[in-house]
Amino acid sequence: MSRGSMFGKPDWFLILVYLTLVLYGWLSIYSASAPDQGAPIFELSQRYGKQLLWIGLALFLAFSILLIDAKFFSTFAYAFYGAMMLVLIGVLVFGSTVAGSKSWFQFGTFALQPAEFAKFATALALAKFLSTRNVGFHQFQTKWKVLVLIGLPAALILLQNDTGSALVYLAFILVLFREGLSGLIIISGVVMTFLFIITIIFGELYVSAALLALTFLILLFRRFRRQWKSIGVVLVLSVAFVFSVHTAFHKVLEPHQRVRIQVMLGLKKDPLGAGYNVNQAKIAIGSGGMDGKGYFKGMLTRNHFVPEQSTDFIFCTIGEERGFLGVTVLILLFITMLLRILFLAERQRSDFGRIYGYGVASVLFFHFAVNIAMTIGFAPVVGIPLPFFSYGGSSLWAFTILLFIFIKQDANRLNVL
Repeated sequence: MSRGSMFGKPDWFLILVYLTLVLYGWLSIYSASAPDQGAPIFELSQRYGKQLLWIGLALFLAFSILLIDAKFFSTFAYAFYGAMMLVLIGVLVFGSTVAGSKSWFQFGTFALQPAEFAKFATALALAKFLSTRNVGFHQFQTKWKVLVLIGLPAALILLQNDTGSALVYLAFILVLFREGLSGLIIISGVVMTFLFIITIIFGELYVSAALLALTFLILLFRRFRRQWKSIGVVLVLSVAFVFSVHTAFHKVLEPHQRVRIQVMLGLKKDPLGAGYNVNQAKIAIGSGGMDGKGYFKGMLTRNHFVPEQSTDFIFCTIGEERGFLGVTVLILLFITMLLRILFLAERQRSDFGRIYGYGVASVLFFHFAVNIAMTIGFAPVVGIPLPFFSYGGSSLWAFTILLFIFIKQDANRLNVL
């Protein structure tokens, strides 16, 4: 049997980008955690050695997925989803607490985080449901079923006290937008986020007064006067939301989450506490200059002045050692991967393949954008790994499975009638 008939016709360019990112990530982990440049790479007591093992297993998973019939994933999409929901419930009962989150299964020295794998299961279930005949966003039942599909794993992960992983499920709104969800929903989300931020900064009274003044200015234009009732409803809802921000901020968010947001917005200085990681990260990245200090010469990251420099803050290692040029290469690689996935998604002959492809792109984009924004202080620290770069078997395996299921769908696209 030829390689083509075994695998179908996988997109080798996308696979090459994946392998390049994985290799770039491992080299960064090796530099951040190895005692010296000549340290044996297969040292399993060190993070770089373990990551090499995780990479080997990830490649085995990728190879195995390419051998499986593409229809298997659509046929058993709901089974994958149901199994992962049971596992997420199981980790709440039997899981171990790591860094304040009860989201890990501990097997001796090995730990597995089910929340990472729930993402590809949710993407599969969402693609399966939305590709079902006679399902459309003009139906109310479609909207609430989609909300349940996405909201259930997010809620279970929130119960594990893993806010970062739960926030990733917001990325699926990009899939829904492609499939017909009104853009007004996304605009409303952006406006609510903006109102939330400025309310924290300026307070309810100032923001409400500004909204009233803005409404008055809008109504001065004759063309808007006929819509005064609709504009009035929007004003009332906006003011109501503004006055709910205080309750949400102080009653819903945990104290450490509030402090991180306040530090990000410049409302509080905590250079040795909540702001320490980000401040050290900025110093490390800035010290890299244009072309970096050189491989194994990043003194801030190698001497552990930046906490978690091989996991959530791996971007700092790249910034310090490779500088602006190295960071640019990383960003271009990710953008290339995302654009390629979207291109392949649009050429799918099946709705399932297209929708799942957008799910893959959305999850990867969210992780990529938020991790970098978090590292440079544009987003609060929420513990989101950088795909294919951050140390950890769970995240690497989950991202590999997520991506290669789509590669398999694309490889089989010509067999779809």
